Amino acid sequence: MYGVCYHVIMSQIAPHSYGPWSKVVHYLGNRLITSFSPFQPGGGMPQGYPGGPAPCPPQGYPGGPAPGQQPMPGYPGGAPAPNPSMPGYGGGAPATPHSPAINRGYRGAIKDHPGADPLRDVEVLRKAMKGFGTDESAIIELLGSRTSKQRVPMVAAYKTTYGKDLFHDLKSELTGSFEKLAIAMLQTPAKFDASELKEAISGAGTDEACLIEILSSRSNAEIREINQIYKHEYGKTLEDSISNDTSGHFRRLLVSLCQGNRDEREQVDINMAKQDAQKLYAAGENKVGTDESQFNAILCARSKPHLRAVFHEYQQMCGRDIVKSICREMSGDVEDGMVAVGKFRNNHLALFGSEIPGAGTKDRTLIRVMVTRSEVDMLDIRQVYQQTYGKSLYTAISGDTSGDYKKMLLKLCGGSD
Repeated sequence: MYGVCYHVIMSQIAPHSYGPWSKVVHYLGNRLITSFSPFQPGGGMPQGYPGGPAPCPPQGYPGGPAPGQQPMPGYPGGAPAPNPSMPGYGGGAPATPHSPAINRGYRGAIKDHPGADPLRDVEVLRKAMKGFGTDESAIIELLGSRTSKQRVPMVAAYKTTYGKDLFHDLKSELTGSFEKLAIAMLQTPAKFDASELKEAISGAGTDEACLIEILSSRSNAEIREINQIYKHEYGKTLEDSISNDTSGHFRRLLVSLCQGNRDEREQVDINMAKQDAQKLYAAGENKVGTDESQFNAILCARSKPHLRAVFHEYQQMCGRDIVKSICREMSGDVEDGMVAVGKFRNNHLALFGSEIPGAGTKDRTLIRVMVTRSEVDMLDIRQVYQQTYGKSLYTAISGDTSGDYKKMLLKLCGGSD
């Protein structure tokens, strides 16, 4: 869920004096092009991007610059064709073949526990909470050694067996961040994401970082499931909630992301990537003012492999990475959002590897990342963290959290590097 921003595993692990979006821009801006090749995440070069007709005709680029613009920078091998088909929804030129991506296998830290049975597991939980005191160690050992699909059935099994609500009992027995972490681990991923989005929108101030993190990093199918649960749980659509709480181009960005319709194909046509790079240049650096809509269309609709290629071509074309261009051309929430989406699309691990444990919102963010990524790409996040901060994520969590909360986080982390 990697990416897709410098704000998801580090508040007291790597303290900073500036705000969360500044962290995002600072960290990822340094790492977007230099530390991570645009063809590196996931292994291998982007593959060819298959085509079919675009839903609307792409805009062409006349040979000469418009008044007030600079000539379009050239490529060492010559510019792409002036009007290739739009790459978002199946269109255009034959795919350019590339080496296939490397399958590195399962990258989560938590694996299915052999022989797990929710009926037996809830006996352990009931015993741990029954009577005087609570056996927190038993709860940690049980929940921390089960995957999400093994934990979630415990909720129904507990009510079936004991006629009681597991969430209610845990809340009455546990406290603080440990309680919040345990509750998060027993929710389905989509329900947990929906609740996080609700809190990000309706809490004290809008948590833009949370909105961008979830909507940029989840698959189309996951976003559609989140939308269904959000409507069922809160009586209104996620899009309506976003529209009521945000404005301008930032609202458009979030509305685009919450549709769950972006291209997800792994193949990339390099000529089309070059054309998109030119469109971004023409919409920003090469004109007076900025066409935010063009940035929105490309950053929100294109696949991650395609955008990694676009960002690489943009750097090659004009000598500036896309994040720096966005920062030069935009400001406020829309700048933060575009920067975050761009960095998420390029390498979401850089975001997840920079989250922070701490009090309040920072703990909430840490819980969200550790729970949602523990079965997806925690091994990669740990690697990025080690490379970036010179110590393991496991060590950082050990030094900056405490008690049962720390023990459960370390279970989700899975080990030291």
